[in-house]
Amino acid sequence: MTGFTVALVLVVAAAGLLRWRRPAWYWLTFGVTLASIRVLVRYATVMDACGLTVPPSRWRLALARATNRPAPESRPPRILLLRPTRTGLVLRLKLRPGQDAFDVAAASDRLRHSFSMYGVTSRELRSGVVEVGMTGYDVLKRVQMPATTETRPMRVAVALREDGSVHYRDYRAIPHALTLGATESGKSVYQRNLVAGLAAQDVALVGIDCKQGVELFPLARRFSALADNPDTAADLLDALVARMGEVYQLIRAEQRITADTPDAEIAADIWDLPDHLRPTPIVVLVDEVAELALFASKEEEKRRDRIITALVRLAQLGRAAGIYLEICGQRFGSELGKGITMLRAQLTGRTAHRVNDETSANMAFGDISPDAVLAAIQIPAEMRGVAVAGNSTGGWHRIRAPHTTLRQAVNVCNRHADRTPYLPELAPFRPALPGTPAAPVPLSKAAPATA
Repeated sequence: MTGFTVALVLVVAAAGLLRWRRPAWYWLTFGVTLASIRVLVRYATVMDACGLTVPPSRWRLALARATNRPAPESRPPRILLLRPTRTGLVLRLKLRPGQDAFDVAAASDRLRHSFSMYGVTSRELRSGVVEVGMTGYDVLKRVQMPATTETRPMRVAVALREDGSVHYRDYRAIPHALTLGATESGKSVYQRNLVAGLAAQDVALVGIDCKQGVELFPLARRFSALADNPDTAADLLDALVARMGEVYQLIRAEQRITADTPDAEIAADIWDLPDHLRPTPIVVLVDEVAELALFASKEEEKRRDRIITALVRLAQLGRAAGIYLEICGQRFGSELGKGITMLRAQLTGRTAHRVNDETSANMAFGDISPDAVLAAIQIPAEMRGVAVAGNSTGGWHRIRAPHTTLRQAVNVCNRHADRTPYLPELAPFRPALPGTPAAPVPLSKAAPATA
């Protein structure tokens, strides 16, 4: 008995140490088993306390009276699946008649307390089937990205969601995005992860950094064009608009609208073109967009209108031409002048780090999800990098990007500097750095640069 007691004490001490120092290891060794047992044992009681049960049907009551048995109890949703994951549990439920997926979503916070889990979310898979995702520990406290993530063109794994899944920035699904955040909120780290992920892909990076280039110019070896002041930015955006027109001419010439052409092969954007004709896609990163919209004189006002007009045109028409916008700033609202709200309407993806006031959160999510606004203003100052990511459908998640230093991002960009394409339209804005490849890379893989 003494040996058993010593072993039990050692196991408990090891579990406590793991839970304190390595919560992910604790979950995989002890937590997942304890949580599964806790959920199964408490399930019926918790569902009844949370109002997620339905009274017995009439025929069951009649059968109980006819057989002189006690009245049957209310029934909770039926468990279809209980599956452990790397960070929590997945509970799949079959709803009873009269229940709705919104009932489960409204009770998520009560389920979190009752099952002693860190977080609970729910989503409807199909009519009558709801999947409840439960997180066993604070995944965002120490971000550890999975060793392998899905690789796909124009899709980058940039952060981890609070349910343990990977948050991807998919440019083909969400072409343009807005990222907001106060100073020291982690916005720059998010941007570095984005650039580091895109550096390994066949894509042209274009940067506009009006803070004299302190954020983007260290990564210049992987950028095809950079601007560090509003005057250069205006000329660069005009060049992008001109390139967009040339790409549309190429698409129109190669649409292949003939009677024997299958519908799926008719070209409507660059991704419908053959590989040897497809122009290089471009991601435009704008840091501190407010610097492009502010003006102090009539000349600066004309430049500002020119810049905003070009951004709006790229946001409205650039997707099919393979030009994607990633706009960052501390504030983004109507006080920046005319055209700003029109631009914001085209930015489908929304990400908000810690903000200084509720108005800033409303700039990002006020038109799509009031719940996301509340979540954004509740981000604590000590949790740098935590953000709320949403889109125009109203869905949102808490995310946190892994900490990436500027040196790490520079190393990644330098390692993939040979992938930097040479775009003739943007050649005047190409950063002049030692070691920049002199031989131009054509507009597409086999087409001439003037195509």
